[in-house]
Amino acid sequence: MTTDAANPAPAGPGTGERSTEPTRGRAVLLTLILVAAVANLNLSVANVALPDIGKTFGSSQTVLDLVAVGYSLGLAASVLWFGALGDRHGRKLMILGGMFLSIPACLVAAYAPSDAVLFGARVVGGLSAGMAYPTTLALITALWSGPARTRAIALWSALGGGIAALGPMVSGLLLQRFWWGSVFLVTLPLAVLALALTWRLVPAHVYETTERVDNLGGVLSAVSIGALVVAINFVTVANLRTAALVLMAVALLGLALFVVRQRRAANPLYDLAVARRRTFWVAACAGIIVFGSLMGISFVNQQYLQNVLDYSSLNAGLAILPAVVFMVLVAPHSATLVERMGSRATLLAGQTLLALAFVGMLLLWKQGSAYWQVAIPLCLMGAGVGLAGTPSSNSLTGSVPVTRAGMASGTADLQRDLGGAFMTSVFGALLTAGYASAMGNAIAASGQDVTSSTQNTLQMSYASAADLASQHPQYAQQIIAAAKQSFLQGDQWAYVAGLVAVVAGAALVFLAFPHKEQEAQMRSEYVAEDEAVAPRS
Repeated sequence: MTTDAANPAPAGPGTGERSTEPTRGRAVLLTLILVAAVANLNLSVANVALPDIGKTFGSSQTVLDLVAVGYSLGLAASVLWFGALGDRHGRKLMILGGMFLSIPACLVAAYAPSDAVLFGARVVGGLSAGMAYPTTLALITALWSGPARTRAIALWSALGGGIAALGPMVSGLLLQRFWWGSVFLVTLPLAVLALALTWRLVPAHVYETTERVDNLGGVLSAVSIGALVVAINFVTVANLRTAALVLMAVALLGLALFVVRQRRAANPLYDLAVARRRTFWVAACAGIIVFGSLMGISFVNQQYLQNVLDYSSLNAGLAILPAVVFMVLVAPHSATLVERMGSRATLLAGQTLLALAFVGMLLLWKQGSAYWQVAIPLCLMGAGVGLAGTPSSNSLTGSVPVTRAGMASGTADLQRDLGGAFMTSVFGALLTAGYASAMGNAIAASGQDVTSSTQNTLQMSYASAADLASQHPQYAQQIIAAAKQSFLQGDQWAYVAGLVAVVAGAALVFLAFPHKEQEAQMRSEYVAEDEAVAPRS
């Protein structure tokens, strides 16, 4: 392994309470947070623009779901592979490449001539973020240690999550004056600035390895994750269910082959022995649900505010501010709670707040809800993610040898990206199914003689129903009222699924994650195991 002479690598995870950080630590950390900001903003900027995108291209709800999830799909499919490439070929190089690739991806998305091209550009943008985003946490793991690392991760998590949540507000401001594609241009100046600062400030070759990268494992992981996410989006669409089943089979086969490959590879992409550590796999599962809930609710919430409550795109974007404020305020304090109470207690506190948020959505988010009813669940959501984010990411990075920081950071990013893609896909699928079912019942109850073509249009999505209403003003009020009520049934299905997922995640943490003293003992044992392995050269 090699280190940067000007920034000697700190001791690895689990070396007690000694804190170390690199030269110009604050500037380096802010640069890494800026890189993460480019990825985080792109995750959520599309959500506010979905109604406009649907109107422009006449998109079905399924296509809108894919546009929303495309960026997370590209990111989730690539982070494990690209994290390993960064460990081997240079983390700084991966950041520079990812920021550079994000520029054309944003431009193509902004000026896409069709929703299919837009989806493709979103996936490529996710791949560019897959190069850069996991590297930010890997470098924090390599450059900081002890309580200093926990504080750095808390700040990275707070600002990263807060910036992602600001995406809808920024998008709303742009949509007041510009076309829907403008939301994809917002990160261009940030990407250019991140390129310059990374080149100038971020150290190279810190605790990297000379092992060969398991590229076959990388391909298998990308295929498995990609097929799974797309299959979930297709499963509720009648004429795509066969394709969904085929993709699900591909995902399962790919996963099985990936596990076999990791057991046999001399230098596995994903060290299954490390992944079996309780402080690793439990934190990973919990994080998928926590961060996935945030992304999934952002997706549904923006459509609810605009379609049901008739918020403008700007007001819908501004409505998310309570979640941002609480996330940014709470997350830095989670580092203190982790040090005092341990990861388990802090995770459970965050998950409890998330469960209460979903209960609030079920009870308060109705037609005609006042803003305070919208804001209360968002405040709980922001505080819950702010509390749970730090212990989840810190547990992952503290459970692996520093030369495998890419594996830990890739898993931490999978929490956000696979969790975001999975939960958005599940929420979107339930929203689609619930909307179509309720609209079908409304049509049947209306007693109107509706052609099969018109019924299909009405059941496709709220956007398609609204477009049809504009073409037939004599029925507009009736159509919009039915579409709003149908949307509310679909989003209730999504909130129930979110509540079940969060409760299941909390039960897992309660039963399987070690208490504070046992967690410290386990980490010491993991360090001893890692040090017993011959150092890689």
